[in-house]
Formats: sequence, structure tokens, C-alpha cells
Amino acid sequence: MTIRVVLADDQTLVRAAFAMLVESARDMAVVGQAATGREAVELARSARADLIVMDIRMPDLDGIEATRLIAADADLAGVRVLVLTTYGTDEHIVEALRAGASGFLVKDTRPAELLDAIRTVAAGESLLSPGPTARLIARFLRSPSAPATGGPEGLSERERQVLTLVARGLNNTETAEALGLSPLTAKTHVSRIMGKLGARDRAQLVIVAYESGLVTPGAC
Repeated sequence: MTIRVVLADDQTLVRAAFAMLVESARDMAVVGQAATGREAVELARSARADLIVMDIRMPDLDGIEATRLIAADADLAGVRVLVLTTYGTDEHIVEALRAGASGFLVKDTRPAELLDAIRTVAAGESLLSPGPTARLIARFLRSPSAPATGGPEGLSERERQVLTLVARGLNNTETAEALGLSPLTAKTHVSRIMGKLGARDRAQLVIVAYESGLVTPGAC
């Protein structure tokens, strides 16, 4: 299956470079390029995109608001957003994840890593790992005034355990190994948790885990 990609960045040269890279992959095709967030939203609809590579800082409508509009549109439920940023410590990354992005990369990422990231996010996974990403989320998502409820309600003890590991960046296989489960059982738990919490993908589960206090910054 060919992954239909829209590139959203206000810099023409950046878009051109990314377009050449994406088109070099046999399983991907660039179906549109946007210079503003508003154009990105329009192309998500008209180009039948599977994934949008979204810059955060753009004129007219920034990448965060564009992501929020896409995530809120039921007709675009299958469209994933991969956010690109110039700085790995950009606090707007967390805003983008809250808005519905499925992950992020810095712009100096190696070409092969960007292509792998597109495949990962297009497949419905989130681009979150125990390294800088988890620390970044922990740093900006929690605040002294944020309520720490001990975790979201309505989950079983096993589901809380699974959610904790997901929030720490473990994939299904790693979660299964940590809890003595099969990968399929771990995947089933994750799907059920997403359904109970109304989460769009694993990235949204991470947000819920931190906001509810199930996972705290020191736990990373």
C-alpha cells in the first residue's frame, strides 16, 4: 500500500527536499504540499492523505491549530500527523501532541529515520520512545497546579499497568515481555484502553497517563 503524504512547511526549499526524499521511497507518494496550516487542512481532505508531515511554525494557521482541526474532523479520522520542529526542546511539541499529533521529529533527523517515522505513524503507531521524547513530555505536560488523580478512571489494574508502560515509551512487544503477556494480548489491552479513554492513538494515551498522574516525570 502506498502511503499518501502531504508536506506542510512554509519554506519552499524544505518542502522540495522532503518531497525528493519521500518520493524516493517505493511505498510513499507526495500528494500535496502546503505553505500554511490552512492549506494543510484543506489538502488533508482533498488529497485523501494518509499522513501529514507538519511544521509547527507556519503563517495564517500554525501547525498546532491545523493539527487540532484535522484531529477534530470525523471525516479525517484516518489522517495522521507527524510534527517536525527545528528544536528538540520545543515546548510546542506537547501542544501538538495534545492537539492530536501522533509524534514528532527534529528537522535534522537523518533521511532514513524520517522515512521510518512516516511508516510508523501511518501504521497507527506513535513516535514516542523512552529517550528525549518521554523526558520532553514529562517536562512540559505536568505542572505544579495540575491535578494528580492517580490515573484515569474506568481501567482495570492490568490496563493501568499496560498504560504505564505505554507512557514510558514501550511498544507492544516490550510491554508484553515486561508483564509476561503475549504481544497479541498486549496489543488487545492497548486497543481496549484507547477505546475506554477515547484516545486517537498511543501518543494520546501518553498524554492521558501524564495528565492524570498515573505516570510522573520522575518515572521516566
